Amino acid sequence: MPRLFWKFFATIWLTLATTVAVIILMINIFEIPPPAREQEHREQTVILNLTANVLTRNGGDAAARFVRVSEETLPLGLTISKTTASGACADEGRAEVRSIVKDGICYTISVSEGASGILDYLALLMPWIAIFVSSTISAAALARYLIRPVVHLRDGLSALAHGRFDVRIGDKMAGRRDEVTALAHDFDSSAARLKELQDAQQRLFHDVSHELRSPLSRLQAVVGVLRQSPAKLDAMLDRIDREVERLDTLVGEVLTLARLTARSGLPPTTQTLDVVDLLNEILGDAAFEAQARDVSITTSVNGAFLAEVEGELIYRALENVVRNAVKYTAEHSQISVLCETTVDLLRIRVTDRGPGMMRDELERIFQPFSRGNDAVPRGGYGLGLAIARQAVERHGGRVYASLPDAGGLAITLELPRKPTAHRPLDDQA
Repeated sequence: MPRLFWKFFATIWLTLATTVAVIILMINIFEIPPPAREQEHREQTVILNLTANVLTRNGGDAAARFVRVSEETLPLGLTISKTTASGACADEGRAEVRSIVKDGICYTISVSEGASGILDYLALLMPWIAIFVSSTISAAALARYLIRPVVHLRDGLSALAHGRFDVRIGDKMAGRRDEVTALAHDFDSSAARLKELQDAQQRLFHDVSHELRSPLSRLQAVVGVLRQSPAKLDAMLDRIDREVERLDTLVGEVLTLARLTARSGLPPTTQTLDVVDLLNEILGDAAFEAQARDVSITTSVNGAFLAEVEGELIYRALENVVRNAVKYTAEHSQISVLCETTVDLLRIRVTDRGPGMMRDELERIFQPFSRGNDAVPRGGYGLGLAIARQAVERHGGRVYASLPDAGGLAITLELPRKPTAHRPLDDQA
């Protein structure tokens, strides 16, 4: 980064130095005297003219007295001399000398040119030295001002490259309010998002490992029982089938979630389907399963809603929400399914009579392997609602949870007729 600093510094300094050099060159070309020297010449001209006027009007004695008074007041080296030699009043062509003939006598009036010593040269050089020094300081300060945020950005990107997603640089912009500051805040947002994704990935690995360990442990226990009691083969084979089926279900849901995550930036492959008809098919299967717990499903699902959707994903989303309600609603209760359609939107609300949850848990249940703190384990792995949300959001819709006044939990799905860009989730109550 020092190389970039010196490039900025050299560019800025050369620009300033070139500007000063052009100014000096123009002064020399047009012979513009310095302000102090010009003022001195003006004063000399004025005093010479005054002395010449006094001499012409009042004679030599009056001119001599004027010279004495003038020197006592403002010493300029003013002198007056007279001679009667012929040719003495010839014009010498100098600005600091006046030759005047009065009563046949030639008077010469002159002022000293002033010593051009080292102090005069320093006085002439001081403005340019000051400009040089100020240009250098200004160039260094401006180059540092421009380079500092670049250094912070480089450090931040280097930290990201080494897997450190907790680095933030927005607070290092020293009160700047420009595009670079906006870039720094965008960097912080990106780093925060990467941190969230890293945490979610680690949590997903941990949860998958934990969920896989349980059926594998039961399979190991079955193998141990078979070694001790081979006569229990039939019962243990049934147990093995159940555990293998659970493993297959878990792996299938994890693969579905991974596929949704990997394809989140791609448009869905759609076909035109009647989503209401799809929902009725799912409700028919769910009503048959709910009879085992004496749970009824009341529906208000009418009409049709032809939409361009990825059929498998929407089917999984609707099925997961409905089956989740059947699983967690109280026995001998009912589930309400309400369907509303507008010109471009289908809204489905599934309400159960389960234990509900705290309001601050409403977003957490959509994270993989997450359930409400008061939820009773009834099988499953906590992936259903996560899959449902990602599937609907992939079509530009949204899924959110709310707490009905009568208790339980309500899950609302909003699906547009045509896939749209992803909309940010609102915090729904």
